[in-house]
Amino acid sequence: MSISTFFLDLRSAYQSEIDDLATDSEGKDVLRKRLAEKRKELGFLLQMMELSPEMVAVVLHQAFRFTSPAAMDHLLAQDADELPEWEALSNGIEIAPWARDIVKTIVGEPMGPWFMTIAAALEYMHHKPLTAAERAQLASADDEDEEDQDEVRNERHDDTHTEDHEEDEADARAREDAGNDWMVEQGFDRKD
Repeated sequence: MSISTFFLDLRSAYQSEIDDLATDSEGKDVLRKRLAEKRKELGFLLQMMELSPEMVAVVLHQAFRFTSPAAMDHLLAQDADELPEWEALSNGIEIAPWARDIVKTIVGEPMGPWFMTIAAALEYMHHKPLTAAERAQLASADDEDEEDQDEVRNERHDDTHTEDHEEDEADARAREDAGNDWMVEQGFDRKD
């Protein structure tokens, strides 16, 4: 099975979300409690499903039982613009009784069926270990990202630093700080 870069990237982000929710600052297991809180915030989270599907998909953690692994493996090889319709995919997925109302709410949203396809893929990947080929693919993608970041740094170094550039950086830091503060208010640990 091969996983598209689209899903490899989302896999890492989803795993990070689950890890962030799993324990509190004292190391205690609080995953169930935090998932219950997230599920109560579904109305708010739905606004984020297109931009950050991995942050919303956690509300469906452990909601699926996959009866057609071949269909899921095929899905994971697809890019974002080649995804099968949720209606066709859902035939091979059993939804836990506690999650049926959540799924019904999500599917009723304009981007809901697309999101459900993503959420199912994320949960399917969460329960499957990475193969050696997938780990190599992920490492290669990380190397490319690092090279891209080096190029950007070099371009910035070559540019002359103007007051406008410095103001932009200060604005970006302020936005990032504000975002981090908001995430802390939502119960997440601060990322430095």
